Amino acid sequence: MTDCLQAAPPAGTEPRRPSRSLTGEALAQLGRSPLVWVALVILVILVAMAVAPGLFTNVDPQRCMLLNSRKPPAYGSWFGFDIQGCDVFARTVHGARASLSVALLATLGSSLIGGILGLVAGLKGGVVDAVISRVTDVVLGLPTLLGAIVILATLGSSGSGVLRLALVLSLLGWATEARLMRASVLQTRNADYVDAARAAGASSLRIALRHVLPNSVAPLLVLATLSLGGYVGTEATLSYLGLGLQPPVISWGTAISDAQPYLATAPHMLLFPSLVLTVTVLALVMLGEAVRRAFDPRSR
Repeated sequence: MTDCLQAAPPAGTEPRRPSRSLTGEALAQLGRSPLVWVALVILVILVAMAVAPGLFTNVDPQRCMLLNSRKPPAYGSWFGFDIQGCDVFARTVHGARASLSVALLATLGSSLIGGILGLVAGLKGGVVDAVISRVTDVVLGLPTLLGAIVILATLGSSGSGVLRLALVLSLLGWATEARLMRASVLQTRNADYVDAARAAGASSLRIALRHVLPNSVAPLLVLATLSLGGYVGTEATLSYLGLGLQPPVISWGTAISDAQPYLATAPHMLLFPSLVLTVTVLALVMLGEAVRRAFDPRSR
């Protein structure tokens, strides 16, 4: 019988729990945060609005009747009508696609450009690192919003669309990602497993893609999450100034721009698109900040 009994742990000690990786600990911390779940619910609704606006409204956002111009919210038209008699709720729902598309494409573009340049600079070092670092410093010295205003004003408003605006923001916003990726690669490239792969005869490309990149990309993902909210606000600002998205493209920025002259007589035209934009940016910032804290070992 004594052989079947397990030895009791010493008094005052707790059973050892299996250790988890940094990613596992981060995901567990995110799952315990109520703010993360609130942000995710908001973002799921917004993504559904962008992908399938018909789930929220069956009103054509381009169908306008001057008879309804500037009518306030009422039953059946929850956000009222704009200056041209278009349904503000329908245009707000359909505007999610353009606004979120610009933010997502700009984030992907800047992360891709910055990630590749940071990876090359950190691995190569020497002259390559010096050149990339100096170019990065130059781009960092130019504010993204100011640079976008100058470029878009120079190019003109003809043909302004989602892809062009996202490309401009990507070309101006990659420097922070490059610097962060370079610093992460410099910490990783001299690790024991990288030296072991190099001693085993692995090529530089294999070392970069199989060993360095997977262990250096976490800070870049955190920054990308934080950047999403900023790009949503930047698109709205540029469209409000008349330099971003142009009609017939529907976005929250264009809706705010059209409503601004009528703030005193029809405040609902500005209130509801601004409110949706604010909630979107707030949800993205909350999620990004939670991801940053979760992946930062110093926060635990």
